[in-house]
Amino acid sequence: MCKLYALVLRHHLAALLLLAVLLRVAALVLLAPTLDFSRAGNAIHGSEGYDEYALNLLASGVYGRELGTPDALLPPAYSVVLAGVYALFGRSFVTIGVFHIALDVLSLWLLYDLARRLTGSRLVAGLATAFSACYPYLIFQNLTLIDTPFWLCLLHAYLWAMVRLRQADTPPRAWLGWSLLAGVVLGVATLTRPITPPLAVLVSLWCLFRLSFWQSVLRVAPVALLTLAFLGVWTARNWGVYGAFVPMTLTSGANFWQGNSVWTIPVFRAGYDVQWTAPEGIAYPLNSREADAQRFALGAQFLRDNPDKIAELLWVKFLVHWSVELAPRYNPMPNERWELDETGALRVVPADNSISGITAANTSYNSGLLDTVGRPLHALYFGTLLLLAVVGTLVTARQWRELSLLWFVQLSMTFVYVFFHPATRYRAPSDPLLFVLSAAAVVWLWRTWQRRRAA
Repeated sequence: MCKLYALVLRHHLAALLLLAVLLRVAALVLLAPTLDFSRAGNAIHGSEGYDEYALNLLASGVYGRELGTPDALLPPAYSVVLAGVYALFGRSFVTIGVFHIALDVLSLWLLYDLARRLTGSRLVAGLATAFSACYPYLIFQNLTLIDTPFWLCLLHAYLWAMVRLRQADTPPRAWLGWSLLAGVVLGVATLTRPITPPLAVLVSLWCLFRLSFWQSVLRVAPVALLTLAFLGVWTARNWGVYGAFVPMTLTSGANFWQGNSVWTIPVFRAGYDVQWTAPEGIAYPLNSREADAQRFALGAQFLRDNPDKIAELLWVKFLVHWSVELAPRYNPMPNERWELDETGALRVVPADNSISGITAANTSYNSGLLDTVGRPLHALYFGTLLLLAVVGTLVTARQWRELSLLWFVQLSMTFVYVFFHPATRYRAPSDPLLFVLSAAAVVWLWRTWQRRRAA
């Protein structure tokens, strides 16, 4: 027994990665009746849009949700990679699960080395990796067909490359490779979820905390140029499709309106998600560039017409983003209709198919183990680690030149999703980096207790 314990300690990272694999394989087997979309009556859990893009890309060579018709409704990177996975290994929930488990293992390895380099402690790095390996929410979500594990891996890889870039010696040959790697990863990450520009700006500022201005500029410039090159290729492609400047996707306007409309505050306060709301009176086809621009304009118009609601709006979205509960708490049921009462609160009334897109797959998350076990478990797990992260931020304040990188991740994610609209699934990819601060708090508490015990 002692030899086994010593072996695990000596190879603790390998043991943690093995634990992560075992937990995810077990979840994949236990949840197979739910995740297996080949079974009669089962829908794809996650986002069926990525699946449709991947299948259409394989069938026609055209990136579009409608076969043979190009569009830019979703960013392309994950669907393109998913198409490659389908071509090599076939399309099944097992293929997706194994692919995502491999991404999770790489993400955890990157998290460990990132935490070790930032904190200087293998113990903190190991604890942070353990917290992330056992995080129930990401174990489940990353087994569904969704871009989260892919983007999470890219996020960790980008930050890890930037840490190596800042720590590299002065000669260009020592840091140029890390700069090129960071640029490629950031470019792909931006074409996976177009929310990275604020983070890239803050990470560039983080480089100044250890490097001179010109050292930072020389190292960050290739990162920025490569990222712009990736965006340039995608934007040029979109210009050919739409004959107009479309740098990201055609959903930014919808996301902005959903997060800044008359529905936003009452829907969030009632525990629902604003993704089920849509403006009336759009004068253009649903998925057109003009319709998305009009939705963005309507969101901006709401803010101009209601300056007195902006503070409340931001506060409500901030609370949703950092909620220890799973947000949303509820999904709309079939045959329900939403309306606002005389006080502006959300009222749910019976109706016939009034909320578009409601299916059994949408509503199945509101029953069974999720409500009875999943939600309380998540609140306890994430709530505890969030509290520890606050403590960890305070006790590691003297290491701000290094650990501010972790703060900047949370700041940029909060800014982006409070600007648009939040949900637990949007925040969750940044949680493992938050757990580094949680681990630092646990180590500090343990060592403080040991010192007092010895005294």
